[in-house]
Amino acid sequence: MAEKKQVPLRLSEKLYNDIAAWAEDDFRSVNGQIEYLLMECVRQRKKDGKYVSKEIDKPIELDI
Repeated sequence: MAEKKQVPLRLSEKLYNDIAAWAEDDFRSVNGQIEYLLMECVRQRKKDGKYVSKEIDKPIELDI
């Protein structure tokens, strides 16, 4: 496995708590959950080596 990069990350307390609860449900650490979510987002963003339409880039309203 390739060596992993360390990245400092600042999250709001609410977002951190939501991710921590989700991680617990999935039996992962918070770090593992964040890595999993980022990998899933990258996978969904790419299709056959191409990026999907710009429709995905529309901002959404989140309460975080």
